[in-house]
Amino acid sequence: MTDTTDAMGADAAALADRIHAAGLKVTAVRLAVLHALESAPHAGADALFTAVRGDVTGTSVQAVYGVLTSFTAAGLVRRIEPAGSPARYELRTGDNHHHVVCTGCGAVGDVDCVVGEAPCLTPSNTGGFSAQSAEVTFWGLCASCQRAERA
Repeated sequence: MTDTTDAMGADAAALADRIHAAGLKVTAVRLAVLHALESAPHAGADALFTAVRGDVTGTSVQAVYGVLTSFTAAGLVRRIEPAGSPARYELRTGDNHHHVVCTGCGAVGDVDCVVGEAPCLTPSNTGGFSAQSAEVTFWGLCASCQRAERA
């Protein structure tokens, strides 16, 4: 773990504490992925692999997927799946927020839920299900794509 720990500096201890508190073993790949998610919210597994492969010798895309699966199960990360996009991951968990996706470049941003309590939306009919969460995705153009469209 020394390569990754040295690269992250003082953050490594805090990240290790978060991993350990979630009931997971602290590994170099887990530290690197958590660190990368801090810098790149809403990143996909391939982007995270690209971000960590230089820091963790011998890592693989499959290892990153494994880390993301364990992090999601432990509640450290949230997996989102915007239509037409591979799964993305974020550190913002346990709150009542949604997402906005740019139809031009695919950028993803957070949108706070401004009204109500979780699940934020009350369905008119659940068909016997007990709704625990709602996921709303807004679609539009980000500021950069709007500028490019005007140019």
